[in-house]
Amino acid sequence: MATNLKRIGERARQDRKCRFTSIFHHVYDLDHLRACYESMEKGKKPGIDGETKESYGADLEANLEQLSERLARMGWRPKPVRRVYIPKPGSRKRRPLGLPCFEDKLVQLAFVRVLEPIYEADFLDCSYGYRPGRSQHQAVDRVGRTIQRGKVSYVAEADIRGFFEHVDHDWLRKFLELRIGDERVLRLIWRMLKAGVMEDGLETASEEGTPQGGVLSALLSNVYLHYALDLWVERRLRKRFRGEMYHFRYADDFVVCFQYRGEAAAYLRQLTPRLAKFGLEVEPNKTTLPAFGRFAEQDARQQGGKPGTFDFLGFTFYCGQTRHGSFKVKRRTSRRKFRVKLAEYRQWLRRQRTHLKTGEMLRQTKRRYEGHLQYYAITDNGEQCQAFGTQLTWLMFRWLNRRSQRRSHTWERFYAALDWVDWPRVRIRHNLCPFRVDPV
Repeated sequence: MATNLKRIGERARQDRKCRFTSIFHHVYDLDHLRACYESMEKGKKPGIDGETKESYGADLEANLEQLSERLARMGWRPKPVRRVYIPKPGSRKRRPLGLPCFEDKLVQLAFVRVLEPIYEADFLDCSYGYRPGRSQHQAVDRVGRTIQRGKVSYVAEADIRGFFEHVDHDWLRKFLELRIGDERVLRLIWRMLKAGVMEDGLETASEEGTPQGGVLSALLSNVYLHYALDLWVERRLRKRFRGEMYHFRYADDFVVCFQYRGEAAAYLRQLTPRLAKFGLEVEPNKTTLPAFGRFAEQDARQQGGKPGTFDFLGFTFYCGQTRHGSFKVKRRTSRRKFRVKLAEYRQWLRRQRTHLKTGEMLRQTKRRYEGHLQYYAITDNGEQCQAFGTQLTWLMFRWLNRRSQRRSHTWERFYAALDWVDWPRVRIRHNLCPFRVDPV
C-alpha cells in the first residue's frame, strides 16, 4: 500500500496538471484501514456515539471489514461532529472545536493518507502547517534567518477572522477538482463537510466551514489557502514587485516580509478583496505593518526611535544586537501568550488545589512547565522561559499555602519539594540562531 501511495506522489510531481480519476480503492483497502487504526492515538475524546479506539478495537477485524464494505459501495455516512468550546488565548471568546466519531476520524485519516502525496507535490515551500516533516519551529527559524540575511525593511502581519468556520464549500470543491477526478472521493468529502454539528443535543446543518479538530480539516485548509493565498502571493504579486518579498504561512497564520514600504502597503490593500473573493475576512485589529530589519533598525536609531516588532506563532520578533553590536533578529515569548498561559495555570490551580495531593500537584505542574519549555525554549528566549518558571513556582507556593489558615509551606520546604520532583532547568531546546550554518 505504501508503494502505491508513493507512486501517486511521484506521478503528481511529474505532471502538475494530472487529475487522479481512480484513487478511491486505496481509501477502503483493508490493509490501509488497519494501518490507519494502528497509527491513531489512544485516549482522545469521543464523538457523539461515545466510541473510543479501545472499544472499536474490541472487534477490530469485523469492524474494519464492515467499514471497507460500506465505503466500497458508497454506503458509509459520517455522523455529526460533537461541538465543544475551548478558551481562546488572549480573549474572553471561546474557540469552537469539532470532535468527530472514532470511525469518522479513521475514514478521514484514510483520505488524508491518499490525498497527501498529491498535494505535497503542489504545496509551496512557504507553507508549514500540518505538513509531514514540517513544524512551527522550522517556520519561526526560516522567518528569522530570512530577515537576518535578506533585504527586509517591513513586515506585514495579518490574520483571517474565523478561518475554519468560513471556508466556502463550493470554492473548496472547485479547488479539489483541479487535482481529484474521482467522483467518489469528492462525494464522500462533501458528505463529511455537510455532516452537521451536534451541540447541546441539537443537530444543525453545515453550510460553510470545516470543523477544527478533524485530521481532514487540516489538509483541506491547506488546499484552500494554497489556491486562495499562496499562489496569489508567490506567482502573481512576486512578479509585479521589484523588491525582495518573502511569504511564510502556518495554517491560517501568515506574515510577509518586504524590502519597500510601498509594496508592503499595496499588498495589504489587495489582501482584503482577494480573501473576500473566497468568503474570508481580514481581522483589521490584527493587521500591522511595522518597520523591521537591519535597515529599519538603522533608520530608527538615526531618528532617535526604535524599530517595530511583530508576533508569529507565539513569539515576538524584535531587533536585537550581538555581543559585538551587530544586528541580530531575536525572539521572545509574546506577552499575550505569556499572560494566557499563566491565566490557564491559575485556573487549573483553583480547580485542583483541593483535590490533588501536594506531590501530584508538583508533578503535574512540572509536566506543564516541561511542555512550555519544549516549545518556547529557543535561542535568545531563555530569560523569558526562566521568568515563566518563576511565576509558576510563586503561584503554586501561594495556592498551596491557602489550603489552611496556617502557612503549611516555607520557601525552604517548598524548594526541597521542587528538588524532589526534579524541577526542570532552563536550557535551549531548539537552536534557532540566525547566524548558524547547518551541516550539509
